[in-house]
Amino acid sequence: MRAASLLGRGMAALALALSGAGAPAADPAAAAVPATAATGAGAGVAALAAVPAALAANAEKAMMLGLARAGRAIVGVGDHGIVLRSEDDGASFRQAKSVPLSSMLTAVSFVDDRHGWAVGQWGAILATDDGGQSWRVQRLDTAEDRPLFAVHFLDAQRGVAVGLWSLVLTTADGGKSWQPRELAPPPGAKRADLNLQALFADDKGTLYAAAERGYVLRSDDAGASWTYLSTGYNGSFWSGIALSPQVLLVGGQRGNVYRSSDGGQSWKRVDIGSQSSVTGFARQGQSVLAVGLDGLQAVSHDGGMSFTPALRADRLSLTAALDAGDGTWITASRAGMFREALK
Repeated sequence: MRAASLLGRGMAALALALSGAGAPAADPAAAAVPATAATGAGAGVAALAAVPAALAANAEKAMMLGLARAGRAIVGVGDHGIVLRSEDDGASFRQAKSVPLSSMLTAVSFVDDRHGWAVGQWGAILATDDGGQSWRVQRLDTAEDRPLFAVHFLDAQRGVAVGLWSLVLTTADGGKSWQPRELAPPPGAKRADLNLQALFADDKGTLYAAAERGYVLRSDDAGASWTYLSTGYNGSFWSGIALSPQVLLVGGQRGNVYRSSDGGQSWKRVDIGSQSSVTGFARQGQSVLAVGLDGLQAVSHDGGMSFTPALRADRLSLTAALDAGDGTWITASRAGMFREALK
């Protein structure tokens, strides 16, 4: 089944663009496991989701969608439940020893060098307490493929996960239990059905969710309640970053990047010099990297007020980015992860 068919409206466009060659094949033995996890249409796929991720010889070439720091280590998550970990600032990666699901993982968040969470297809939430080497299931809903697109933990107890059709889940006990939060409809709408596609927070703990129809959502209470912030854009945002409690950046379709200097109360479009969709941000001091489809790598040295665009020579679409800690960047793609020096 193509990745695009798994992830819903806005994120499906991203998954479709990335679902080329390079992802490792699922374990043939896993495909033969009986469909005991669900019944009816799609039961076989749901059952396969609950099969452990296979150890793949070419795991480092898998499509990766999420990146996070686990102390000094780097952890990436992606297709077929593959989790990659680097202990040398991205020079090399090894596959995690134990992941209980073989379905797509979309995002990952760590609070220290050991404790982290990953989310993905079938509303899955996984947890690790050994820095991403082994994982366990905290939540899985194989009755309905309502994927989670993003996760963020404010500390070891308080976390938020968001996804398809305004799905919001919160925990106050480190993920032992997850509570759904009902969102009010956006202004002028009859129901809350936006895809919430990225989560980011400032250093005061204010949370933001990048969404469709040009909306950014804000929460001041660890995800319990949210307000809608309108940017003036009508398309989908796929990524965001808080450079300070005042300065926010969001990016999405067709190279649209919007910047706020007042905590999201007002927004201004930033021309990044490209129409390639923006899928992720990372920062090093005042420098910001925006990555995206078609190999987009746009760098800002003034806090996101302006960007200098560049494209990878191979036009490989990128999905996420991270500060490597040595003046270089880690980028994730549909064909693994790279450490790159960008000016």
